[in-house]
Amino acid sequence: MLDLNLSLASLGETKEGMVYDTLIIGGGPGGLTAGLYAARAGLSVALLEKGLPGGQISTTFRVENYPGFPEGIGGPELGSVIEQQAAHFGVQIVLTEVTGVELGGQIKLVGATNGDYRGWTVIVATGANPAALNVPGEEQLRGKGVSYCATCDGAFFRGKDVAVVGGGDAAVEEALFLTRLARKVTIVHRRDALRATKVAQDRAFADPKIEFRWDTVVDEILGQDEVRGLALRNVKTGARSELAVEGVFIYVGMRPNTQFLGGQLAMDAQGYIITNEEMETNVPGVFAVGDVRRKRLRQVVTAVADGAIAATAADVYLRGDANKGGVAASINEVPDGGS
Repeated sequence: MLDLNLSLASLGETKEGMVYDTLIIGGGPGGLTAGLYAARAGLSVALLEKGLPGGQISTTFRVENYPGFPEGIGGPELGSVIEQQAAHFGVQIVLTEVTGVELGGQIKLVGATNGDYRGWTVIVATGANPAALNVPGEEQLRGKGVSYCATCDGAFFRGKDVAVVGGGDAAVEEALFLTRLARKVTIVHRRDALRATKVAQDRAFADPKIEFRWDTVVDEILGQDEVRGLALRNVKTGARSELAVEGVFIYVGMRPNTQFLGGQLAMDAQGYIITNEEMETNVPGVFAVGDVRRKRLRQVVTAVADGAIAATAADVYLRGDANKGGVAASINEVPDGGS
């Protein structure tokens, strides 16, 4: 365990710079909450975020299932208030991109575009990004009608016909958002029923601007300099068709942001980090929270819970009271989570 005589309070500056009690990689709800709890416990905390603090929630039009907001709250607004609260309690939020890590030593090294950071503990909160369809035309037309964020890009399609690919909560919620702007929204789903919550489904079915293409996949995104349509295929009949649209919004799942870890942490086949109930990874002093870890439910409410648990576990680790068995004894007991 760590020698508390070498804690930040007595260490201060070293030749390599400050050693933080806790380094947090990622500024979504999980990372920000971890920072909030760690700072309130008296730990020195630096949070490294490459984009807009709030993570994926900042690209979500509205959140209606987070406790405390009966009428719902805008995603960017929720991300902003969590960030303000974390900063209020002393979390040092740094806008930089992490490029690599060295997690094996007692002091962890995190390399970023603006320099190296060192910490006694690390909490990985890098979340997940939208998955691609990997069909012809997608990469070439990215930003030219192909989008993964209706909240970000919906305004470019005012009065136009667009498609949303997917059938989960994100796809349906963003389709509903697009009805405020687009002339028509077609949801293309490979199954014959949506996977979204019943509330979202009911709204989509009742909206006259939304149409559905069931049992259908996208084989190609058509267009030269901009999207002009989709080549579709019915998975049951094999029938092919084309759908004329000027924009396509893709919501077919997420992929964890773990490439920068270089395989230093145990992960499942999809690349999600494996943890125990204390958010411990297989490397002592390293924790993972939110969408980046293997678990059943990936929501804001579960991310903030993960963050609180990880910060508390990091504090215990720093005090030298952590179970010496760590995650090694329990890592195989973590249930498989949906990806």
